[in-house]
Amino acid sequence: MITVGAGMKHIRVLLLVLASLFALAQPATADPAVVGGSRAPQGAYPWLARLSMGCGGSLITPQVVLTAGHCVSASGPETRIVATFGVVDLESSAAVKVTSTSVYRPSEYTSPAHGYDWALIRLARPVTLPTLSLQPAVVTAGPFRVMGWGAAVEGGPQQRYLLHAQVPYVDDATCGPLYTRYGYPFIPSAMLCAGKVADGGVDTCQGDSGGPMVAPDGNGIPRQVGIVSWGVGCARPGFPGIYTEVAAYVPAIQAAVAHLS
Repeated sequence: MITVGAGMKHIRVLLLVLASLFALAQPATADPAVVGGSRAPQGAYPWLARLSMGCGGSLITPQVVLTAGHCVSASGPETRIVATFGVVDLESSAAVKVTSTSVYRPSEYTSPAHGYDWALIRLARPVTLPTLSLQPAVVTAGPFRVMGWGAAVEGGPQQRYLLHAQVPYVDDATCGPLYTRYGYPFIPSAMLCAGKVADGGVDTCQGDSGGPMVAPDGNGIPRQVGIVSWGVGCARPGFPGIYTEVAAYVPAIQAAVAHLS
């Protein structure tokens, strides 16, 4: 996730940040991690990827990872990214590691705050793990599940062990003004908010960017509803995290996957 003023929020660790009045009046964006989370059990999120540039991602086909646009450069060949799967401990010898061959990022992308914050990474070989389905319908209720290896506190180090947490849905009418009053753009059709508005305390943070936010469908199967994108700080009261709303881009994502295949 990109935090205003502190750079890109990769995966925002869920954390309670007691921000000063000055910080709230002069908000700065930051990278995300899961703040306020707990350690995830092995095998809970088999489709989750840790990317070597310090972002997260989700395996949406056996050979394609969905992540945030701000985690990668422009579309084209890319062999430097390593995706890690299958473990909660990044130092585990059981980790499955696969390099990339190419990247796709929509040409409309300019910054997370202006939408189109998604990208695809094609892997050098298929991964024999479950994939994560995308939610094609607009979501208007939570709660959601977030997870990542990002910082557990704003400005803190990224984590060795995977953290996860539950975050409540925040409707556009509540979330938008919290950002636009400081001059930040908010695009209701492209962004999805989640977090504890009044108290803060749970959020994604630096190092969580690109990771999935999921919710169960009618059969209890998780579907991806969001991509960790940006926000002001990590888990600050009054500033819920902002996620790319997957439903807004499902047709474009599917078309790009076909192009990468």
